[in-house]
Amino acid sequence: MKLNCTTLRHAPALAALLALVACGGGGGGGGTTGAANDGGTAAAAGSASATGSAAPGSSIVLSPLSASVLKLDAQHLPDYAPQLPAHFAGVQAVDNTPAGTGSSPAVATLGRVLFYEKALSVNGTVSCASCHKQAEDFGDGTRFSTGFAGGLTGAHAMRLANVRYYQPGTMFWDKRAPSLEAQTTQPVQNPVEMGFDAAHGGIATAVQQLQGLPYYRDLFVGAYGDPAINEQRIQGALAQFIRGMVSTHSRWDDAAAQVFDPTLPDKGFNKDLPGFTAQENRGRQLFMASRADGGQNCAACHQPPSFALSNSGNNGLDAGETRRLKSPSLKNVARSAAFMHDGRFSTLEQVIEHYSTGVQDGPALDGRLKGPDGQPLRPNLSQEDKDALVAFLRTLSDPVLAADPRFTDPFKPQADVATQLTQ
Repeated sequence: MKLNCTTLRHAPALAALLALVACGGGGGGGGTTGAANDGGTAAAAGSASATGSAAPGSSIVLSPLSASVLKLDAQHLPDYAPQLPAHFAGVQAVDNTPAGTGSSPAVATLGRVLFYEKALSVNGTVSCASCHKQAEDFGDGTRFSTGFAGGLTGAHAMRLANVRYYQPGTMFWDKRAPSLEAQTTQPVQNPVEMGFDAAHGGIATAVQQLQGLPYYRDLFVGAYGDPAINEQRIQGALAQFIRGMVSTHSRWDDAAAQVFDPTLPDKGFNKDLPGFTAQENRGRQLFMASRADGGQNCAACHQPPSFALSNSGNNGLDAGETRRLKSPSLKNVARSAAFMHDGRFSTLEQVIEHYSTGVQDGPALDGRLKGPDGQPLRPNLSQEDKDALVAFLRTLSDPVLAADPRFTDPFKPQADVATQLTQ
């Protein structure tokens, strides 16, 4: 199956671009052959194996055609490797990046373009960013997301910040993907989300679709040293881009950095935090402290400083639940509008009420939500304590990630592209 480029978001530009390629104009070739500056691009990128390992290139060479579509500073690509503050010491131990995977601005930039690429959907209408919106902290404000044909997804879109610090590495709410790499192309092949299921040619047809877009020759050469496009490379680039989404700029981060003490078992995270209200500090104490010390031990699962979930069972939403479910990091949780795997809650107050009175028993209930008698914990928190927990969770909001230019849409607006293509 081939998409008509007029169905794509950057349709006018690509239609003109492909016409130029077909006629040999603009110094480029069609598909994955004949692009201008091939030798220069390979030289800038350095050597790379055909299996997907990348040289750490900080620049790529874009043909005039590619530059007219993409708003990238090709000679100064941003670095997506996390720049971690001191209070993040130790998170490297829970980093799920596969061993031997280097950090390459060129690979991550390719991932950025792929993340926003609507040609990865069968009718060119949605991309990864359609469900994981930067302005919504790489999640979706609606309970369920809308797929390529208007159907609704079967689960709430999970926020992506700090996904690299989920140590087990298994992805999706039900942990069915063994790694972030494996997760990235499953939505492409989902019959509701992006549509390249077996009936529509599967991932091979999605790859073929990318091969018809000339700018991917430059991007794959820059990232991997040659223009070959395959699922493994797509997965590696998307995963490296997504792992760059690290949240370190919340009010909690600013305060925790001031009390951080690596010599303490809790690293100082359960100290009173400067700049916090009494209510926020009460919520912090409830979140961080063990039940023996008067807290609710939330941090046993949602571990600071990343607040990503450690390996877990489920959280007792439904009686008899047999699935072991995961959770996104709690960074920016207060900026969400739907909570839990099925988005059943619409407020943080409802979430806290669940943990206070609503945890249900089942064979997969996480042991940290059980009391000494093996029954579900229902602490029946006071209204004051419930409000304090909500207040604390709001301190985890990080507005910086939602505005970071490294993660914005890399495609030029249609008008800008059309103008450049006619010059």
